[in-house]
Amino acid sequence: MINKIDYEKIFFEISSEFSEVDDLGKIATYIPELGKVNPSKLGIHLATVDSQNYSFGDSDELFSIQSVAKVLSLTLALKIMGRDLWTRVGVEPSGSPFNSLVQLEYEHGIPRNPFINAGAIVVCDILVTCLDNPKKQLLDFIRKSSGIGSVNYSSKIAESEKKCGYRNHALINLMKDFGNIHNDVDVVLDLYFYLCSIEMSCKELTQTFMFLAYGGVNPITNQRVISLSRTKRINSVMLMCGFYDEAGEFAFKVGLPGKSGVGGGIVAIHPGKFCIAVWSPKLNKKGNSYKGMKVLEALTSKTKCSIF
Repeated sequence: MINKIDYEKIFFEISSEFSEVDDLGKIATYIPELGKVNPSKLGIHLATVDSQNYSFGDSDELFSIQSVAKVLSLTLALKIMGRDLWTRVGVEPSGSPFNSLVQLEYEHGIPRNPFINAGAIVVCDILVTCLDNPKKQLLDFIRKSSGIGSVNYSSKIAESEKKCGYRNHALINLMKDFGNIHNDVDVVLDLYFYLCSIEMSCKELTQTFMFLAYGGVNPITNQRVISLSRTKRINSVMLMCGFYDEAGEFAFKVGLPGKSGVGGGIVAIHPGKFCIAVWSPKLNKKGNSYKGMKVLEALTSKTKCSIF
């Protein structure tokens, strides 16, 4: 047994403490389909590396994981391309909004990291180059590595994003002008929008991301997803860049590698110990789950389980 912490009791304590606190966040209505989600949802699931599971609230309900999925596309691209990937995208915190055009132009079309929109689009361009059927093969990779055969895209959400994805069109065309996009922009953006539309529950997210807590092996499927050294690098980029221009704040207050999405989901990793997923749809001004950030801060404070 890795630990004796009663996480479900702690989740209940945290939820009770927050019941008297206003959720000041707002749903991401700029993607119309996301605006239809019940804003009061709260799900938490934590899975330990020795197969203990702890749930709270709406942990089994599917939701759009959005940018959380960028960790999975990065993982597949790293498996295929290796260190050469880093010639096209950096590993530095952005310090700017996740869809900044100014920073991208200043840095000549090389995105700061693979988790801001521009960086994830470059990763999708790499997958389009390397795979015969990128949408199918990416989904197959996620299903196989997670052991969850039902994981799927949401065509409704993907098409909803396409209708309002003007900034992403601007980002990809700017990078195309700098020579950092090698394929047709519409093909690459189609993969990007479908990547962000993937739906999972908190419980499924922890099962999918468990390989990052276990040295690159998913202990549930006993399958090596990626090498130990690349696992370390993915966790490092998550710690530095997983929350856009709020990454430093998350590292400071929570102290775990993690990744957020504008669907309100957050995944966080304690290497060697556990993976946790939280879902609360209302976002703060930086685009991260308002309540999810506070839940994780309270969890690591109560359990003293940050990596620092």
